[in-house]
Amino acid sequence: MKGILGRKLGMTQVFTAEGIVIPVTVIEAGPCVVLQKKDLENDGYESIQLGFADKKESRSIKPEIGHAKKANTAPKRYVREIRGINASEYEVGAEVKADLFAEGEFVDVTGTSKGKGFAGVIKRWGQSTGPMSHGSRYHRGPGSMGSIQANRVPKGKRLPGHMGHDTITIQNLEVVRVDTERNVLLVKGSIPGPKNSFVKVKSTTRK
Repeated sequence: MKGILGRKLGMTQVFTAEGIVIPVTVIEAGPCVVLQKKDLENDGYESIQLGFADKKESRSIKPEIGHAKKANTAPKRYVREIRGINASEYEVGAEVKADLFAEGEFVDVTGTSKGKGFAGVIKRWGQSTGPMSHGSRYHRGPGSMGSIQANRVPKGKRLPGHMGHDTITIQNLEVVRVDTERNVLLVKGSIPGPKNSFVKVKSTTRK
């Protein structure tokens, strides 16, 4: 298992030698700094904590500044753990770059989906409308609350509410190209989140 943090820059397309078009997402992958190592003795599991994208000290709290100084770096905007790795291969303060991955590898990408605001059940859950004819009096409502226990709303009832802005992982995406000079990964297909949102890229668990 290996992983890196990055930023989604947008989508484009590349052509293979046979002339086939492949839609790809461009990810600025690193450079990331190893902020902390966790081991079995002290923490009960092995992992490394990576930080990506510098943040001004004036916008950081003192614990963040002190934590970053242990790795001789600036506070980071995006900090995440990568588990399931051999922590002995990394040192605190070391840089992790896009050359960690190679063309043809498969990865899982985790990001935060676009927020859609407050939405009704038809947009949020894909429910059907009622009859749209005149006199129906039921068009885009949430449906019955349940007739057995009328004194409460059952748990899990699909109702209007906040849509989007969820943590989503897309699995088994192929790394089409790696640009080590600009620290860029081109990953086949789309990934969650808007442009310039932060993402975590890890070796896939499906293959």
